[in-house]
Amino acid sequence: MRIIGSSEVVAALDFTSLIEALRQMFRSGCDVPPRQHYSVPTTGGGADASLLVMPAWQAGHHIGVKLITAFPGNADAGLATFMGAYLLLDGRTGKPLAVLDGPALTLRRTAAASALAAGYLARPDCERLLIVGTGALVAHLVEAHAAVRPIRNVLIWGRNFAKAKRAAQRLDRRSLKVAATDDLAAAVRGAHVISCATSATEPLIKGAWLPLGVHLDLVGGFTPEMREADDDVFRRGRVFVDTREAACSEAGDIVQPLREGILGADDIAGDLFELTRGARGGRRFHDQITVFKSVGTGLEDLAAARLALEQVIN
Repeated sequence: MRIIGSSEVVAALDFTSLIEALRQMFRSGCDVPPRQHYSVPTTGGGADASLLVMPAWQAGHHIGVKLITAFPGNADAGLATFMGAYLLLDGRTGKPLAVLDGPALTLRRTAAASALAAGYLARPDCERLLIVGTGALVAHLVEAHAAVRPIRNVLIWGRNFAKAKRAAQRLDRRSLKVAATDDLAAAVRGAHVISCATSATEPLIKGAWLPLGVHLDLVGGFTPEMREADDDVFRRGRVFVDTREAACSEAGDIVQPLREGILGADDIAGDLFELTRGARGGRRFHDQITVFKSVGTGLEDLAAARLALEQVIN
C-alpha cells in the first residue's frame, strides 16, 4: 500500500490532467452514497467541529472513502482547519492500494471542479480573476482557472488585508500579475471570473455589483448556514451546481434562496453531469451572468485519488 503525502499529491495532480479526469468521471458516473456530516463538540466552548465521511466506488474498479475533520478554532492555534485522509481500495478484491493526504486531495479536486465548470460557463476571453478569501485554496484556484482561461491579472480580497497582500506576493510572477485589494465592490465590478472560497455566513457578493458577462464561482459554503452571495446574485445569474442533490440540501447559497422562493428547483440550469455529457448547454451569450455553486462530491475525490496513484506509480 502506498502512502502519498501532501507534496506528492499536489505534484501528481497537475490541473490539465485532473480537470480531464473529473470530466471523464462525471461522464461515466459512479456510486456516491450521501456523505455523512457529523457535528463534534469541542472543548473550551468554541464552535462545534465537523466530521465528514465521503465514500464512492466504481464497481470492479476502485472504492474510496475520505475522512475529513473541520475544526474552526484551529486557525487561532496556527493549525489547518481541515485535516484527514483518503483510503483508495481495489474494487475487485477490496485490497487497500493507497492512503493519500486528505486536505491536499480536497484542495486540488475542489479547484479542478471549479475550473471544469468555468470551461463551460466562463467567457473564452476571460483575463481578470478575483479571488475572495485568503485560505489554503487560493493558490490552487488561481492555478486551476489559469489552466482553462487566459488569466493574466488576479486580485485577492480578504477580510484581513495583510493576509491578502501576503498571498498576492507569494503568487505574483512575470506571466501572472497578482495583487491585493481592499475594495471588494470595485474588484467585483472589474472582474471576468470571481472565485469565492470563504467560511462566510453572511453574503459577501452583492448581485448589484456583478458586471454583465461575469462568471461567479462559489466554493466556500458547505452547510445550509453558510452563504457567500446575496439573493440578487441568483435573480440575475444562470445557476449551475456540481451535484443537484447535495447542493439543494447542503449549500446555503442554494438552500436559502430555495426556501425563500428566490430560486426554484427548475431555475438550476444544470450540474456537472449534464454539462460534461452535453445534456445541458453552458454559457448562452457573451453578456450572460453565470453562477456555479459547488459543495464537493466523493466522485471528485475518487477520480483524483485514482489519478494520483497512477501518476506516482508511473
